[in-house]
Amino acid sequence: SVKNIQRVFFFNLSFVKILTHFLCIIGPVVYVLDLADRLISKACPFAAAGIMVGSIYWTAVTYGAVTVMQVVGHKEGLDVMERADPLFLLIGLPTIPVMLILGKMIRWEDYVLRLWRKYSNKLQILNSIFPGIGCPVPRIPAEANPLADHVSATRILCGALVFPTIATIVGKLMFSSVNSNLQRTILGGIAFVAIKGAFKVYFKQQQYLRQAHRKILNYPEQEEA
Repeated sequence: SVKNIQRVFFFNLSFVKILTHFLCIIGPVVYVLDLADRLISKACPFAAAGIMVGSIYWTAVTYGAVTVMQVVGHKEGLDVMERADPLFLLIGLPTIPVMLILGKMIRWEDYVLRLWRKYSNKLQILNSIFPGIGCPVPRIPAEANPLADHVSATRILCGALVFPTIATIVGKLMFSSVNSNLQRTILGGIAFVAIKGAFKVYFKQQQYLRQAHRKILNYPEQEEA
């Protein structure tokens, strides 16, 4: 009937008005949520980078403090850090692992080996200690860049961070008569670097000679039966 049609029409019209009013209210909320989602998406990479940098920084601070107590002594290290300026500690402690890594990257053995190869003919005693240094080689082998290998990079990082512990152990074993913890650790570090460097120079020289005298032979052809 006509009345039923009118009722349905007015009902639909009321529903449309209510829905339009609801959408007018919810529209700004959706806009705010969308804006917040975009801001969070753009801010997350910077927040993650900040968290990573902060974690690395405080890890370096902790490592520096542990290294000071290990090298100087537990009680002496605590006294030194308690008397020091907090700003100096926040700047100085993280530089300890950085300086260790930079020092580890200095490949002084290579420079010493090059100088010895160049001037070993004038110093005959070097030939008796490191045989083959002054001998002429048929060819000069190519030397790879050690920092290009990711394994060498990890070795540099691990070796630099472990060095204070090794220096402390070597100092206690070789220089137990020295009373000062700092002097004993310094002497242990120097002794370890010198001994390790001598073995490394000898090992690299033997590798150098082996590669220089390497020959490529033809594959022997087998006679067919």
